[in-house]
Amino acid sequence: MKRLLITAAAATAAALTLSACGTTESADDEAKKGAESFTLTDDTGAKVKLNGPAKKVVGTEWNVVENLISLGVEPTGVSDVKGYKTWDSAVPLKNDPKDIGTRGEPSMDTIASLKPDLILATTDLSAAAIKQMRKVAPVLTVKASGAADPIGQMNKNLDLIAKATGTTEQAAKLKKDFEAKLAAGKKKLAAAGHDGAKFAFADGYVTGNQTSIRPYTDGSLIGAVNEKLGLKNDWKVKGDKVYGLGATDVEGLTKLDKDVQFAYIGNDGDKGSNPFAGALKKDKVWTSLPFVKKGNVHRLPDGIWMFGGPESMNRYVDSVVDTLKK
Repeated sequence: MKRLLITAAAATAAALTLSACGTTESADDEAKKGAESFTLTDDTGAKVKLNGPAKKVVGTEWNVVENLISLGVEPTGVSDVKGYKTWDSAVPLKNDPKDIGTRGEPSMDTIASLKPDLILATTDLSAAAIKQMRKVAPVLTVKASGAADPIGQMNKNLDLIAKATGTTEQAAKLKKDFEAKLAAGKKKLAAAGHDGAKFAFADGYVTGNQTSIRPYTDGSLIGAVNEKLGLKNDWKVKGDKVYGLGATDVEGLTKLDKDVQFAYIGNDGDKGSNPFAGALKKDKVWTSLPFVKKGNVHRLPDGIWMFGGPESMNRYVDSVVDTLKK
Protein backbone atom coordinates (compact mmCIF):
# COMPACT_ATOMS: atom_id res chain seq x y z
CA MET A 1 0.00 0.00 0.00
CA LYS A 2 1.53 3.33 -1.09
CA ARG A 3 1.18 6.48 0.86
CA LEU A 4 1.72 9.95 -0.60
CA LEU A 5 3.85 12.25 1.52
CA ILE A 6 3.48 16.03 1.31
CA THR A 7 6.33 18.38 2.14
CA ALA A 8 5.73 21.08 4.71
CA ALA A 9 5.96 23.80 2.05
CA ALA A 10 3.47 22.09 -0.21
CA ALA A 11 1.10 21.52 2.69
CA THR A 12 1.25 25.21 3.62
CA ALA A 13 0.55 26.28 0.05
CA ALA A 14 -2.37 23.90 -0.19
CA ALA A 15 -3.82 25.23 3.06
CA LEU A 16 -3.61 28.86 1.82
CA THR A 17 -5.32 27.94 -1.43
CA LEU A 18 -8.15 26.18 0.37
CA SER A 19 -8.52 29.06 2.81
CA ALA A 20 -8.95 31.47 -0.08
CA CYS A 21 -11.78 29.30 -1.38
CA GLY A 22 -13.50 29.35 1.98
CA THR A 23 -12.75 25.63 2.59
CA THR A 24 -10.61 24.31 5.42
CA GLU A 25 -10.29 20.63 4.43
CA SER A 26 -10.57 18.80 1.11
CA ALA A 27 -11.73 15.28 0.32
CA ASP A 28 -8.11 14.39 -0.45
CA ASP A 29 -7.07 15.54 3.02
CA GLU A 30 -9.76 13.35 4.54
CA ALA A 31 -8.52 10.37 2.54
CA LYS A 32 -4.95 10.97 3.71
CA LYS A 33 -6.13 11.15 7.30
CA GLY A 34 -7.74 7.73 6.88
CA ALA A 35 -4.48 6.37 5.50
CA GLU A 36 -2.23 7.52 8.35
CA SER A 37 0.40 4.95 9.24
CA PHE A 38 0.30 3.23 12.61
CA THR A 39 2.22 0.53 14.45
CA LEU A 40 0.90 -2.54 16.23
CA THR A 41 2.67 -4.97 18.53
CA ASP A 42 1.85 -8.60 17.81
CA ASP A 43 2.01 -11.65 20.09
CA THR A 44 5.67 -12.27 19.31
CA GLY A 45 6.54 -8.77 20.49
CA ALA A 46 7.25 -7.61 16.93
CA LYS A 47 6.39 -4.04 15.94
CA VAL A 48 4.32 -4.10 12.77
CA LYS A 49 3.97 -0.83 10.87
CA LEU A 50 1.08 -0.37 8.46
CA ASN A 51 0.47 2.55 6.11
CA GLY A 52 -3.23 2.48 6.88
CA PRO A 53 -5.94 -0.15 7.46
CA ALA A 54 -4.97 -3.30 5.56
CA LYS A 55 -7.27 -4.20 2.67
CA LYS A 56 -5.38 -6.97 0.83
CA VAL A 57 -4.83 -9.52 3.58
CA VAL A 58 -3.47 -13.06 3.45
CA GLY A 59 -4.25 -15.55 6.24
CA THR A 60 -2.08 -18.60 6.93
CA GLU A 61 -4.38 -20.17 9.53
CA TRP A 62 -8.13 -20.73 9.52
CA ASN A 63 -8.91 -18.90 12.77
CA VAL A 64 -7.43 -15.64 11.47
CA VAL A 65 -9.23 -16.15 8.17
CA GLU A 66 -12.52 -16.61 10.02
CA ASN A 67 -11.87 -13.41 11.97
CA LEU A 68 -11.29 -11.51 8.75
CA ILE A 69 -14.57 -12.73 7.29
CA SER A 70 -16.46 -11.91 10.50
CA LEU A 71 -14.98 -8.41 10.43
CA GLY A 72 -16.16 -7.89 6.86
CA VAL A 73 -12.75 -8.24 5.20
CA GLU A 74 -12.52 -10.63 2.27
CA PRO A 75 -9.14 -12.44 2.46
CA THR A 76 -6.93 -12.20 -0.61
CA GLY A 77 -5.13 -15.47 0.11
CA VAL A 78 -5.95 -18.43 2.36
CA SER A 79 -4.06 -21.58 3.31
CA ASP A 80 -5.82 -24.75 2.17
CA VAL A 81 -9.01 -23.18 0.84
CA LYS A 82 -10.67 -26.58 0.36
CA GLY A 83 -9.95 -27.51 3.98
CA TYR A 84 -11.38 -24.24 5.23
CA LYS A 85 -14.57 -24.76 3.25
CA THR A 86 -14.86 -28.28 4.67
CA TRP A 87 -14.18 -27.51 8.33
CA ASP A 88 -15.45 -23.94 8.72
CA SER A 89 -18.68 -23.73 6.78
CA ALA A 90 -20.25 -21.98 9.80
CA VAL A 91 -18.37 -18.84 8.70
CA PRO A 92 -18.09 -19.36 4.94
CA LEU A 93 -15.80 -17.58 2.54
CA LYS A 94 -17.68 -14.91 0.62
CA ASN A 95 -15.09 -14.51 -2.11
CA ASP A 96 -12.71 -16.74 -4.05
CA PRO A 97 -9.29 -16.21 -2.43
CA LYS A 98 -6.06 -17.61 -3.82
CA ASP A 99 -4.95 -20.86 -2.20
CA ILE A 100 -1.47 -20.19 -0.76
CA GLY A 101 -0.61 -23.78 0.15
CA THR A 102 -0.86 -25.71 3.40
CA ARG A 103 -1.30 -24.17 6.81
CA GLY A 104 2.07 -25.52 7.93
CA GLU A 105 3.97 -24.62 4.76
CA PRO A 106 2.43 -21.72 2.84
CA SER A 107 3.98 -20.89 -0.53
CA MET A 108 6.12 -17.76 -0.30
CA ASP A 109 6.04 -17.30 -4.08
CA THR A 110 2.25 -17.41 -4.14
CA ILE A 111 1.96 -14.97 -1.25
CA ALA A 112 4.43 -12.59 -2.92
CA SER A 113 2.45 -12.71 -6.19
CA LEU A 114 -0.62 -11.39 -4.33
CA LYS A 115 1.22 -8.26 -3.14
CA PRO A 116 -0.66 -8.14 0.17
CA ASP A 117 -0.82 -5.18 2.53
CA LEU A 118 -0.64 -7.59 5.45
CA ILE A 119 -0.03 -11.26 6.21
CA LEU A 120 -1.79 -12.75 9.23
CA ALA A 121 -0.09 -15.72 10.84
CA THR A 122 -0.23 -17.57 14.15
CA THR A 123 2.45 -18.84 16.50
CA ASP A 124 1.82 -22.32 15.07
CA LEU A 125 3.85 -21.29 12.04
CA SER A 126 7.61 -21.63 12.31
CA ALA A 127 9.72 -18.57 13.08
CA ALA A 128 11.71 -19.27 9.89
CA ALA A 129 8.54 -19.08 7.76
CA ILE A 130 7.44 -15.86 9.42
CA LYS A 131 10.89 -14.36 8.84
CA GLN A 132 10.61 -15.21 5.16
CA MET A 133 7.15 -13.70 4.88
CA ARG A 134 8.36 -10.43 6.42
CA LYS A 135 10.44 -9.96 3.29
CA VAL A 136 7.18 -9.91 1.30
CA ALA A 137 4.87 -7.78 3.48
CA PRO A 138 4.18 -6.81 7.10
CA VAL A 139 3.36 -9.91 9.17
CA LEU A 140 1.07 -9.75 12.19
CA THR A 141 1.42 -12.90 14.29
CA VAL A 142 -1.21 -13.79 16.88
CA LYS A 143 -1.00 -16.47 19.53
CA ALA A 144 -2.71 -19.59 18.21
CA SER A 145 -4.56 -20.12 21.47
CA GLY A 146 -3.91 -20.10 25.21
CA ALA A 147 -5.17 -22.76 27.61
CA ALA A 148 -4.92 -20.33 30.55
CA ASP A 149 -7.64 -18.10 29.03
CA PRO A 150 -8.84 -19.37 25.65
CA ILE A 151 -11.80 -17.00 25.33
CA GLY A 152 -9.62 -14.06 26.32
CA GLN A 153 -7.05 -15.04 23.69
CA MET A 154 -9.77 -15.43 21.06
CA ASN A 155 -10.97 -11.89 21.77
CA LYS A 156 -7.44 -10.51 21.88
CA ASN A 157 -6.73 -11.96 18.44
CA LEU A 158 -9.97 -10.51 17.08
CA ASP A 159 -9.16 -7.06 18.48
CA LEU A 160 -5.64 -7.03 17.04
CA ILE A 161 -6.83 -8.05 13.58
CA ALA A 162 -9.60 -5.45 13.80
CA LYS A 163 -7.07 -2.71 14.59
CA ALA A 164 -4.98 -3.78 11.60
CA THR A 165 -7.97 -3.68 9.25
CA GLY A 166 -9.82 -0.68 10.65
CA THR A 167 -12.81 -2.71 11.79
CA THR A 168 -12.80 -2.16 15.55
CA GLU A 169 -16.52 -1.31 15.69
CA GLN A 170 -17.41 -4.64 14.12
CA ALA A 171 -15.10 -6.44 16.57
CA ALA A 172 -16.87 -4.81 19.50
CA LYS A 173 -20.23 -5.95 18.10
CA LEU A 174 -18.99 -9.52 17.60
CA LYS A 175 -17.80 -9.72 21.20
CA LYS A 176 -21.01 -8.24 22.55
CA ASP A 177 -23.12 -10.66 20.52
CA PHE A 178 -21.01 -13.58 21.73
CA GLU A 179 -21.49 -12.63 25.38
CA ALA A 180 -25.22 -12.36 24.79
CA LYS A 181 -25.23 -15.78 23.10
CA LEU A 182 -23.45 -17.34 26.08
CA ALA A 183 -25.87 -15.80 28.58
CA ALA A 184 -28.92 -16.88 26.59
CA GLY A 185 -27.52 -20.38 26.09
CA LYS A 186 -26.79 -20.80 29.80
CA LYS A 187 -30.32 -19.71 30.66
CA LYS A 188 -31.88 -22.13 28.16
CA LEU A 189 -29.80 -25.08 29.39
CA ALA A 190 -30.66 -24.31 33.02
CA ALA A 191 -34.34 -24.20 32.09
CA ALA A 192 -33.96 -27.61 30.45
CA GLY A 193 -32.42 -29.04 33.64
CA HIS A 194 -28.81 -29.11 32.44
CA ASP A 195 -27.22 -26.56 34.76
CA GLY A 196 -24.07 -28.24 36.08
CA ALA A 197 -24.55 -31.27 33.82
CA LYS A 198 -21.46 -33.37 33.18
CA PHE A 199 -20.30 -32.87 29.62
CA ALA A 200 -17.44 -34.17 27.50
CA PHE A 201 -16.57 -32.96 24.01
CA ALA A 202 -14.11 -34.71 21.70
CA ASP A 203 -13.14 -35.35 18.14
CA GLY A 204 -11.33 -38.36 16.77
CA TYR A 205 -9.52 -39.92 13.83
CA VAL A 206 -9.04 -43.35 12.37
CA THR A 207 -5.66 -44.11 10.81
CA GLY A 208 -5.43 -47.66 9.55
CA ASN A 209 -6.71 -49.79 12.43
CA GLN A 210 -5.86 -47.17 15.03
CA THR A 211 -8.55 -44.97 16.57
CA SER A 212 -7.38 -41.80 18.33
CA ILE A 213 -9.67 -39.70 20.48
CA ARG A 214 -8.90 -36.07 21.36
CA PRO A 215 -10.55 -34.72 24.53
CA TYR A 216 -11.23 -30.98 24.75
CA THR A 217 -10.34 -30.18 28.35
CA ASP A 218 -11.10 -27.09 30.45
CA GLY A 219 -8.22 -25.29 28.75
CA SER A 220 -9.66 -25.64 25.27
CA LEU A 221 -11.80 -22.95 23.67
CA ILE A 222 -14.71 -25.40 23.49
CA GLY A 223 -14.16 -26.33 27.14
CA ALA A 224 -14.19 -22.69 28.21
CA VAL A 225 -17.42 -22.08 26.30
CA ASN A 226 -18.99 -25.15 27.91
CA GLU A 227 -18.10 -23.78 31.34
CA LYS A 228 -19.73 -20.44 30.49
CA LEU A 229 -22.85 -22.41 29.54
CA GLY A 230 -22.98 -23.91 33.03
CA LEU A 231 -21.75 -27.36 31.96
CA LYS A 232 -19.15 -29.31 33.94
CA ASN A 233 -16.23 -30.70 31.93
CA ASP A 234 -15.96 -34.40 32.76
CA TRP A 235 -12.55 -35.13 31.21
CA LYS A 236 -9.92 -36.36 33.66
CA VAL A 237 -7.01 -36.15 31.20
CA LYS A 238 -4.73 -33.11 31.02
CA GLY A 239 -4.65 -30.89 27.98
CA ASP A 240 -1.69 -29.18 26.34
CA LYS A 241 -0.75 -25.61 27.30
CA VAL A 242 -1.76 -24.05 24.00
CA TYR A 243 -5.01 -25.65 22.85
CA GLY A 244 -6.07 -27.54 25.99
CA LEU A 245 -6.27 -30.77 24.00
CA GLY A 246 -5.69 -34.20 25.50
CA ALA A 247 -5.15 -37.63 23.99
CA THR A 248 -6.81 -40.94 24.79
CA ASP A 249 -8.26 -44.07 23.25
CA VAL A 250 -11.55 -45.87 23.64
CA GLU A 251 -10.38 -47.40 26.94
CA GLY A 252 -9.92 -43.87 28.30
CA LEU A 253 -13.63 -43.22 27.81
CA THR A 254 -14.41 -45.65 30.61
CA LYS A 255 -13.24 -42.96 33.07
CA LEU A 256 -16.08 -40.66 32.09
CA ASP A 257 -19.10 -40.49 34.39
CA LYS A 258 -21.94 -42.85 33.51
CA ASP A 259 -24.34 -39.91 33.26
CA VAL A 260 -22.11 -37.71 31.10
CA GLN A 261 -23.43 -36.07 27.95
CA PHE A 262 -20.87 -36.88 25.25
CA ALA A 263 -20.65 -34.65 22.16
CA TYR A 264 -18.36 -34.66 19.16
CA ILE A 265 -17.80 -33.14 15.74
CA GLY A 266 -16.79 -35.17 12.72
CA ASN A 267 -16.91 -34.24 9.06
CA ASP A 268 -18.37 -36.06 6.11
CA GLY A 269 -15.86 -34.31 3.88
CA ASP A 270 -12.84 -35.60 5.82
CA LYS A 271 -12.54 -39.39 5.67
CA GLY A 272 -11.55 -40.95 8.96
CA SER A 273 -12.67 -37.99 11.08
CA ASN A 274 -15.67 -39.69 12.66
CA PRO A 275 -14.80 -42.91 14.51
CA PHE A 276 -17.80 -42.52 16.83
CA ALA A 277 -20.25 -43.23 14.03
CA GLY A 278 -17.86 -45.53 12.19
CA ALA A 279 -15.07 -47.72 13.55
CA LEU A 280 -16.34 -47.70 17.13
CA LYS A 281 -19.80 -48.99 16.27
CA LYS A 282 -18.51 -52.55 16.55
CA ASP A 283 -16.10 -51.89 19.42
CA LYS A 284 -17.21 -53.75 22.56
CA VAL A 285 -15.70 -51.17 24.92
CA TRP A 286 -17.53 -48.31 23.19
CA THR A 287 -20.89 -50.09 22.97
CA SER A 288 -20.69 -51.08 26.66
CA LEU A 289 -20.21 -47.52 27.93
CA PRO A 290 -23.18 -46.39 30.07
CA PHE A 291 -23.62 -43.06 28.27
CA VAL A 292 -23.58 -44.84 24.92
CA LYS A 293 -26.24 -47.30 26.07
CA LYS A 294 -28.38 -44.41 27.33
CA GLY A 295 -28.16 -42.62 24.01
CA ASN A 296 -26.28 -39.65 25.47
CA VAL A 297 -23.93 -39.38 22.50
CA HIS A 298 -24.47 -36.35 20.29
CA ARG A 299 -22.95 -35.53 16.93
CA LEU A 300 -22.92 -31.77 16.47
CA PRO A 301 -23.27 -30.23 13.00
CA ASP A 302 -20.35 -30.33 10.57
CA GLY A 303 -18.49 -27.15 9.78
CA ILE A 304 -18.12 -25.60 13.24
CA TRP A 305 -14.41 -24.85 13.55
CA MET A 306 -13.46 -25.78 17.11
CA PHE A 307 -10.57 -23.30 17.12
CA GLY A 308 -12.39 -20.43 15.44
CA GLY A 309 -13.67 -17.04 16.54
CA PRO A 310 -16.88 -15.67 18.05
CA GLU A 311 -19.10 -16.66 15.13
CA SER A 312 -18.01 -20.31 15.21
CA MET A 313 -18.52 -20.33 18.96
CA ASN A 314 -22.00 -18.81 18.52
CA ARG A 315 -22.87 -21.68 16.21
CA TYR A 316 -21.39 -24.14 18.69
CA VAL A 317 -23.52 -22.71 21.52
CA ASP A 318 -26.66 -23.02 19.40
CA SER A 319 -25.83 -26.63 18.51
CA VAL A 320 -25.21 -27.67 22.13
CA VAL A 321 -28.38 -25.98 23.35
CA ASP A 322 -30.49 -27.52 20.57
CA THR A 323 -29.00 -30.96 21.19
CA LEU A 324 -29.40 -31.05 24.95
CA LYS A 325 -32.93 -29.61 24.87
CA LYS A 326 -34.21 -32.50 22.76
